[in-house]
Amino acid sequence: MGKDAGGDGLEVPLLKRTYYHGNCPGCRLEKRNETRRGVPYTEFACMWLVTVCSTLPIQSLFPFLYFMIRDLHIAKQVEDIGFYAGFVGASYMLGRALTSTVWGIVADKHGRKPVLVITCRKEYSHLALSLISSSRAIGLIVGPAIGGYLAQPADKYPGMFSQESIFGRFPYFLPCLCISILAVAALISCIWLPETLHKHNEATDSNNSIEAMEESLSDSNAEESSGGYWSLFTNWPLMSAITVYCLFSLQDVAYAEVFSLWAVSDRKYGGLNFTSTDVGSVLALSGLFLLIYQILIYPSVAKAIEPITLVRATAILTLPLLASYPFMTTLSGFNLQLVVNCASSLKNSFQVTTITVCNILMNDAVSQDLRASANGLSVTLMSIFKAVAPAVAGVIFSWAQRRQTASFLPGDHLVFFMLNAATVVGLMCTFGPHFARGSMKH
Repeated sequence: MGKDAGGDGLEVPLLKRTYYHGNCPGCRLEKRNETRRGVPYTEFACMWLVTVCSTLPIQSLFPFLYFMIRDLHIAKQVEDIGFYAGFVGASYMLGRALTSTVWGIVADKHGRKPVLVITCRKEYSHLALSLISSSRAIGLIVGPAIGGYLAQPADKYPGMFSQESIFGRFPYFLPCLCISILAVAALISCIWLPETLHKHNEATDSNNSIEAMEESLSDSNAEESSGGYWSLFTNWPLMSAITVYCLFSLQDVAYAEVFSLWAVSDRKYGGLNFTSTDVGSVLALSGLFLLIYQILIYPSVAKAIEPITLVRATAILTLPLLASYPFMTTLSGFNLQLVVNCASSLKNSFQVTTITVCNILMNDAVSQDLRASANGLSVTLMSIFKAVAPAVAGVIFSWAQRRQTASFLPGDHLVFFMLNAATVVGLMCTFGPHFARGSMKH
């Protein structure tokens, strides 16, 4: 690094890359980014849609999964519905865990389009990560809303759907159809996503020197990351960030499973006796609040508070929030709706904050050439945790409904206590020696 001519202490690169391969999509994108100013809204919008659609299939199940298992007569007793519901959610995450790393390696070798981080200028990277995390969070909200409003349409909207129609004979087909249509739209939007992978082998010695210099200047973890895929496991800033990400993901998915099952359960089992439409309404309003939070509140909070401190703060605030849920059964009418909506909105805002920070920590811990592999590894490990979460949550929920009169943590008090226990474990992993910080750039 050198000093500028004015002697004001600003450091500038000694060399600047000026050579691009005309047939390389990665080079074309870098050349465009050097002259482009402003936020790449088109790419952001396309990637936002793709990410939302990726979260919808499993999340749309939660509002009507309880009723679907009941209608299929799988469970012999009402208390067993939660047990089977957990394994349905776990199966989806297990499939993702088996394939995510493979897709990440293939993307690094043959091409990928991680637009939100790589196709925009550095000053917009945190906005990009904020958008992608908010899209996942919005998917967690929109999915259940679709499932809640559109399941059993012949019963809810008899004027539009007859019992003899396909939607009457297959009461849970409509939400799945709508999500499939959105997925087709997301597939079409991929046309506008540029490729970021460099596809050329020939290069001059000087060009190679420039690339090496830029890499060493821009990423202090380059040496650690340059050893290939297996070097990711020795990159402790990355692995510690993934650990925190996985633990909070486990808690979030377990909460999503438990909340829907708890809300639709009968009052005698400690639930709220909501319909699937009621659950959809709560989650839709939470989504609206989340959108406002992401646009107006989160950017200011993120600038004022250090990222990992923000994760710790949201985890601490989550503890009393989750502990209050079992006491909501004493409310009714407007008061119940108000409290549940506020609690759900706060929980989802804490969730999107954690996801955003974890994505920033993971992406800052590796160089660009291993970023897709790192993301694939994180998704694989996260999916394993998410596969375990619904199954364990379902078993605990089913057990809790059988112990309504227990002297210690009766009924759903046990369920939310276990969610808080997972939160505490995640919080502990944000402190040393478990947590190592990468080269954060603000």
